[in-house]
Amino acid sequence: MSHEPSGELFASSGEMGAFLRDVDWERTPLGPVGQWPRLLRTSVRICLSQRLPTLILWGPEFILLYNQGYIPILQMKHPRAIGKPFRDVWPEVWNVLGAQLREVVSTKVASWSEELPLQVNRRGFLEETYFTFSFAPLLDEEGKVSGIFCSGTETTQYVLAERRLRTSRELGEAVLGAKTVEEACAAIARTLSRNTADVPFSALYLTTEEQTQARLVSTSGLLADQPQCPDLLSLSVENAPWPLAKVARTGAAELVELSPRPTGEPPETVLLEPARSALVLPILRAGQARPSGFLVVGLNPLCALDERYRSFLELAAGQIAVAVASARAYEEERRRAEALLELDRAKTAFFSNVSHEFRTPLTLMLGPLQDARASVEQALRGESLDVVIRNSERLLRLVNNLLDFSRIEAGRTEAHYQPTALDVLTAELVSGFQSATERAGLRLVVDCPPLSEPVYVDRSLWEMIVLNLVSNAFKFTFEGGITVRLREEERHVLLEVEDTGTGIPAHELPHVFERFHRVRDARARSIEGSGIGLALVRELVELHEGTISVESQVGRGTRFTVCLPRGSAHLPKERLQEEPRRASPATEPRHYIQEALRWLPEDMEEEAPLPAPQAPPLSPPPREQPSGRVLIVDDNADMRDYLRRILAPHFEVQRAVDGLTGFEAARAQRPDLIVSDVMMPGLDGLGLLRRLREDPELRAIPVLLLSAQAGPEAAVSGLDAGADDYLVKPFSARELLARVRSNLELARTRRELFRHEALEAGLREAVHARDEFLSVASHELKTPLTRFRLQLEIVTRGLSEESRERVGARLDTASQAVRNLAALVETLLDVSRINTGQLHLRFHDVDLGALVAEAVEDARDEAERAGCTLVSRGKASLVARCDPTRIRQVIDNLLSNAVKFGRGKPVEVHLETEGGVARVIVIDHGIGIAPRDRSRIFERFERAVSARHYGGFGLGLWIARQVVEAHRGDITVTPTPGGGSTFTLELPLEATAMLETGAGYESP
Repeated sequence: MSHEPSGELFASSGEMGAFLRDVDWERTPLGPVGQWPRLLRTSVRICLSQRLPTLILWGPEFILLYNQGYIPILQMKHPRAIGKPFRDVWPEVWNVLGAQLREVVSTKVASWSEELPLQVNRRGFLEETYFTFSFAPLLDEEGKVSGIFCSGTETTQYVLAERRLRTSRELGEAVLGAKTVEEACAAIARTLSRNTADVPFSALYLTTEEQTQARLVSTSGLLADQPQCPDLLSLSVENAPWPLAKVARTGAAELVELSPRPTGEPPETVLLEPARSALVLPILRAGQARPSGFLVVGLNPLCALDERYRSFLELAAGQIAVAVASARAYEEERRRAEALLELDRAKTAFFSNVSHEFRTPLTLMLGPLQDARASVEQALRGESLDVVIRNSERLLRLVNNLLDFSRIEAGRTEAHYQPTALDVLTAELVSGFQSATERAGLRLVVDCPPLSEPVYVDRSLWEMIVLNLVSNAFKFTFEGGITVRLREEERHVLLEVEDTGTGIPAHELPHVFERFHRVRDARARSIEGSGIGLALVRELVELHEGTISVESQVGRGTRFTVCLPRGSAHLPKERLQEEPRRASPATEPRHYIQEALRWLPEDMEEEAPLPAPQAPPLSPPPREQPSGRVLIVDDNADMRDYLRRILAPHFEVQRAVDGLTGFEAARAQRPDLIVSDVMMPGLDGLGLLRRLREDPELRAIPVLLLSAQAGPEAAVSGLDAGADDYLVKPFSARELLARVRSNLELARTRRELFRHEALEAGLREAVHARDEFLSVASHELKTPLTRFRLQLEIVTRGLSEESRERVGARLDTASQAVRNLAALVETLLDVSRINTGQLHLRFHDVDLGALVAEAVEDARDEAERAGCTLVSRGKASLVARCDPTRIRQVIDNLLSNAVKFGRGKPVEVHLETEGGVARVIVIDHGIGIAPRDRSRIFERFERAVSARHYGGFGLGLWIARQVVEAHRGDITVTPTPGGGSTFTLELPLEATAMLETGAGYESP
């Protein structure tokens, strides 16, 4: 034990030394410094000399001594902690560190802890901290543990910074793939939910477009009822659950103290401590005047809201602002792209419709004009003149509508408003449709009571509004009626046009006033229209500072309501005309009414008389004028009449107003050709084509499509759909007639071809059945014939000499008949084998010379009976590889024919070789074969005309050719000089071995 005074022990320890010197050590468990053990004094010197936080825990109570570096860890516990038991200094962590200390004392082995999380109270509140340190035992001379030496460092800021940096990095990565604001906000919430230590809970609000409210878009770590997070928060209410209004006004974050829930505590952090406060941060990008949203985050109660913590949350809010802005920019760009795409689609649809609207009247104008020019008078008259005028007016009206719409959109329309008796004008306009509605079987109700005062309107524009709406109602109404009402309200005049028509689907209602928009697959009297009618009506109503709305139910009808302000205060003064006058209308009501009348279908059975022809025939009448039934399918009455006038002089013509009635007409009376427009209401031309091709009875009917869509793509699409021809409007009468004639001729040719193919198929089936019968019959005959022949042989052998002399000749005749019948059966079997591919050849090395000699020898008896002399010349021996049975069959057939058709004449047989080919030549001097028969003599069942009274089936030579060709050889026939026929059998010798012995032979 040393008696070193305390002043010397703590002399060089700076500020900490002063604290140690001021301690009354006699009152501590350590006692006076002079009585401290050497080990303790040495350890203290080492401790005080360290820069790292270092402490000594001495004795069984672990009395605390520490250096200057440990003071920041103690915070407000310094200097009271000097000389106090460790348990009293750090009671909040004793349950963790006390166990470690006891283990070091018992094991005398140093411990090591890295980034150990501890909740310490050193600043008046429980705090989340992290430490890396070691407890090392201090052993005295006897090896006992007298104390603990501890050296380490606090890593709290490092751990928190790493955790927050990871969250920031994950936030950036999470929103990279977000395509919408909702996706980005959901990804943000998922990321924040993984760091509940720094963000116990979060709520993300985004401001609405009006900047008056904030909408809750995502949350993390929140229970259903606490804290209160309404879906919508007003930005003008100060006492809302969250101070969003104040944050929006100041642009600065706002701290909010949370009260505990009645049923529990606020949401807990990962350290199981409830969040007691929250921070509301603005979602604000640089340069933004007002926040685009707000981030509400719960604060970790174990962390002070210091600069680092606040910076982390502000950085997160900034990242969220960038993510939301990027997602909104992406959405905006996508909306812009979709709008451009939709505009492009609308323009495409518009040009498609407008091409139909232009080309149809152009066809009906150019066609009659071309016919008139080709006529003698070169003048239009009668119905043709009416058609040209009617379609010229229609084309002019379409152009005027397009120009009006273009001027309105460009702001160049000058409306002139005058006080008008709107009830009278409206009733007059609507009443013009009375005849059309009556013919259509519809009711027209006009309810326009007198108004209390004139209404300021532009008369011509009001006429366009009323006529368009009533015409539109008539177009889509097939049953019930149309009601037009005009009534007053306090400040407005209302026009209602209501129908009981097909109605508009709910998803189409927001688009009905868009330019170029057309309701798809809507049932209508006509598909004609440019798609700008209702858009034009809306623009005209808005020129009057009014509004137009629509209500509709599919299958029940539609109501359009036009609302106009009363008086003139809302209109430009320079456009007012106080004197009421009836201006000459720019729009002729009769055009709308005439067009409505043309939508009504004519009776298909009632054909109007054809006008007198104006021109000579389009082409000189052929010797055989083509005839046929042509079905015309078109929704335009003028076009139906025009096509009928062209085709009726040449064909039987039937008409239909749309695809559905056309299909039914085709089923009721099958036409030879269908001429159909492509664009029609309900079932269009392509739909009709599909139905025809799916119907087994109608699929073969040729279809000629008429279309206003020019270009190869339109034609290809029509032909791909199954059309036989495609004609683009405008077209001439001559071209249409030529196309109809050519398609009818092609159809007739196809029908004839199909008929021939059916006949051929029937013949093939009959031949197949015959072959099957021959095969079965031959097999069935072969067995009894074999038995019969055996019985004849047995009977013959058993006859006595006397009996043989008496019946021998008859038995020989019977035996010959049986042999002939067996040969016939074998022939039929060969036919069956050849037809079924079952003719099998067995190749051997065969001496053709010997084979020919045997055949000649066997044929001598038959030749002698016919008075023929057989002469054989050629090679004595010629070895070839072949099927001897089949080649012998061929030679026998040739010899038999030579004897049969050359009675009383010599027959010669030659065997020779040349160029690797063996030839067997059979020459007769009989009746011969006519030149016309030589080409078919080797066909099945064929016989020369000159030989038909000789009998036979005409199969022998056909079988011979099949056998020879199976040997890759050939068999031919040529005339014999002086009369008769020469048959030559050729067999290749490329795979044979030839042996020649002797110079040959000749037999008499």
